[in-house]
Amino acid sequence: MPTKTKKQEVLQEEPPVSTADSIYIKGARVHNLKNVNVSIPRNKLIVVTGVSGSGKSSLTMNTLYAEGQRRYAESLSSYARQFLMRMNKPDVDYIKGICPAIAIEQKVVTRTPRSTVGSMTELYDYLRLLFARIGKTYSPVSGQLVKKHEVADVVDAIVKLKAGTKILIVVPFLRHAKRDVKEELNILMQKGFSRLYAAAKDGPGSLLRIEELLEEKKPVLGENTYVLIDRLVAKDFEEDDKHRIADSIQTAFYESEGHVHLELDGKQWLHFSNRFELDGIQFEEPVPNLFSFNNPYGACPTCEGFGQVLGIDKDLVIPDKRLSVYEGAIAPWRGEKMGEYKEALIKASRKFGFPIHKPVSELTDEQVELLWTGNEHFYGINEFFKMVEQNLYKVQYRVLQSRYRGRTTCPTCNGARLRQEALYIKIGGKNIADLVDIPVSDLNEWFTNLELNDYDQKVGKRILLEVHHRLKTLLDVGLSYLTLNRLANSLSGGESQRIQLTRSLGSNLTNSLYILDEPSIGLHARDTARLINVLKELRDLGNTVVVVEHDDLMMEEADHIIDMGPLASHLGGQVIFAGNYQEILKDPNSLTGKYLSGEMRIDPPKQVRKWKRSIKVEGARQHNLKNVTAEFPLGIFTVVSGVSGSGKTTLVKQILYPALMKLKGEFTEKVGRHKALTGDLDSITAIEMVDQNPIGKSSRSNPVTYIKAYDEIRDLFARQPMSKMRGFQPKHFSFNVDGGRCDTCKGEGEVIVEMQFLADVHLTCESCGGRRFKEEVLEVTYKGKNIYDVLELGVDEAIDFFKDEKDVVSRIKPLSDVGLGYVKLGQSSDTLSGGEAQRVKLASFLGKGKAQGSILFIFDEPTTGLHFHDIKKLLASFNALIEQGHSILVIEHNLDVIRSADWVLDMGPEGGEGGGNLLYAGVPEGLKKVKESYTGKYL
Repeated sequence: MPTKTKKQEVLQEEPPVSTADSIYIKGARVHNLKNVNVSIPRNKLIVVTGVSGSGKSSLTMNTLYAEGQRRYAESLSSYARQFLMRMNKPDVDYIKGICPAIAIEQKVVTRTPRSTVGSMTELYDYLRLLFARIGKTYSPVSGQLVKKHEVADVVDAIVKLKAGTKILIVVPFLRHAKRDVKEELNILMQKGFSRLYAAAKDGPGSLLRIEELLEEKKPVLGENTYVLIDRLVAKDFEEDDKHRIADSIQTAFYESEGHVHLELDGKQWLHFSNRFELDGIQFEEPVPNLFSFNNPYGACPTCEGFGQVLGIDKDLVIPDKRLSVYEGAIAPWRGEKMGEYKEALIKASRKFGFPIHKPVSELTDEQVELLWTGNEHFYGINEFFKMVEQNLYKVQYRVLQSRYRGRTTCPTCNGARLRQEALYIKIGGKNIADLVDIPVSDLNEWFTNLELNDYDQKVGKRILLEVHHRLKTLLDVGLSYLTLNRLANSLSGGESQRIQLTRSLGSNLTNSLYILDEPSIGLHARDTARLINVLKELRDLGNTVVVVEHDDLMMEEADHIIDMGPLASHLGGQVIFAGNYQEILKDPNSLTGKYLSGEMRIDPPKQVRKWKRSIKVEGARQHNLKNVTAEFPLGIFTVVSGVSGSGKTTLVKQILYPALMKLKGEFTEKVGRHKALTGDLDSITAIEMVDQNPIGKSSRSNPVTYIKAYDEIRDLFARQPMSKMRGFQPKHFSFNVDGGRCDTCKGEGEVIVEMQFLADVHLTCESCGGRRFKEEVLEVTYKGKNIYDVLELGVDEAIDFFKDEKDVVSRIKPLSDVGLGYVKLGQSSDTLSGGEAQRVKLASFLGKGKAQGSILFIFDEPTTGLHFHDIKKLLASFNALIEQGHSILVIEHNLDVIRSADWVLDMGPEGGEGGGNLLYAGVPEGLKKVKESYTGKYL
């Protein structure tokens, strides 16, 4: 600790650490922070941890990042600031030593179907530039390289000729539609040309003087007539001669709109063109926009760059691939009238050996293609739908067509999103669509082995450097299995965050503050180590890296740990510990330290539950799944584990969930490719996907309304004597409808004043003093508290307060059971973290009890944002749901959750192409013995 100077003794406010080597926050009071003072060392890897809701995000995102961003915005002109997000000044005394801040959050950043992994990492922009600068165009007809000749190419050809060769430089005689021959000749005379050249089929041609032709009444010229530009004899040309030749060639190109011919000794002809064409096709010059599917110049005209169009959906035409053609697999060909098409195929199938009794799922790709295209013996499905289209004036055909329409791959570009001309341009034998279709690991290998000539090497050097750098980072953060054309909106939160990390690393910034919100989400323990190396690389560039994280491996590797707590919400918001890993293990006040040192831990269950019923997914082949058959037990706690990209999400969220929803007649997304779904399907009454999305979009939504407890509380207040005297009904105690709520602020409790280029000002409403209700409504009390006071109570306090009201307590109790006892009843849902939102949803199901039948709950990484202590509570609520007769299926990497499961399905062994197999299914104990399983090793 540096000694205090005189100046510091006078100014007691000065930070205790010099700002040269740390960022000092004084008096942070955002959300639940209790006037926090904290020092964050610069150019280090800092982990901020603590239980869910303890104030980690409030300190990092809402204070540190918000201030860094705001200071940057303040440096711009007032004109520019009005177009930016208006930023509030965080509630903090001051922050010293802050640097420019970059936040990388878990949110899936984009929902647009135009955004891909390639465009998010900026890799696609570099590929576009690379193809525009060194790509070679090949003709689709002959497969030959398309070249455009420059003046220098023609001069070089002339200089190389044998001395004494007689050369004529000629260009085709062009005739315009509205001018006759005489007019054309006159124009040539005015331009200074004096001769034409009439080529002969065999042997030398003859020269014609334009003056003499003009004297004729109607000059007649043959087909092969050229304008003579220049005549010369090949020799050892001087520099001046070369200039003269170049001028002549330049003139020739200009006059002929791009075509120049050389006749040598009256025998041989050489043709040059400065137009980009071959085989009668005019090709496009490669420019970066030609490869952009977000630009009208490069996008495929049919699908406008989306890669998909509204057409006949193959999955609707052949919905059940277990059936054969004979059994009616082709849905529109069932029934009497349209059945004729099926009969025709069955009768003709002998002639070309088509297996009509084989299930469609077992046919080869060629055989399936044949069903669509047809041949001379039968009409294919495409022809059938063309017939339907021609009859759309009849209502039954319109109904038939609408039944089979859906999103399908664009027939023009085959999903490549670009116009055809862009795909003629190749590097190393591949066009840009081929490159974005292969996984990052293979793409990296392709670029490593790419051989270029010296010119291309020099031009592409800088671009290739950027490409290699970004591909390496994608591999380091464990995303080797993604392809660059994978849609951004199909990524998980963790994948999306690590892609943003790739982009930030690519920019090589220094002296910046990076704030990451749980980058290890969705990462297997194997990949976390690689991610830590990436973060250290970022730190070693001279940046301060602050990570909000619960991963013990990350804490072990960190330079500095800040533990928030002691508990959550109003019971948290303090810095419990700041120091290194060794020190936190010995700290008696830190909950995190106790779990890390093993003093507290999550114990696996004493015995695993047995199961009788199950659901089976057979022959799953979506994405990288290799014909997987997986059995999901019911009535117990099942976990699907495996490294990132091994196929867990595909199996559960893209096949099992939509297939079950479809069976229940619910609206759902497209079901992934699989053979069949079998098992005890009737024993489940509903399927619930519990994710971490916010519980409500409006600022008025809150936990108590979500779990339907507010109805009971409003009824209770409406029953009070004063309410009856004044005629108040339950609706008067709601801030969502007019009546009892304050008319000025519409029940928000605050009024927002817009400030064009400054942050909006939030003022407490003057009419109600921020209490959201009218004065006469607030005069109604229960046990001395009015409706506003009740909404300010924490859940645990409310349970105590309402102990005489069984209905209210039974509604609120589940919130306490899932570990949300600290949340205020009326807390706005937009201040809840992702983990808290997920547990509010969980509580709403716990509150419904057994009345709702048997539900299958699917959780995708429920431990996101959860501290060891919260995971313990989460597992307790899972057990409570199972006790009520429900089933729980969880996709998870957290080893404590895997140990606590009754049954584990482990996917792997690798991500991407190297994954997609079911390695193990059984009790967690047995997984340790599976050699190829990474999960087993870490268990």
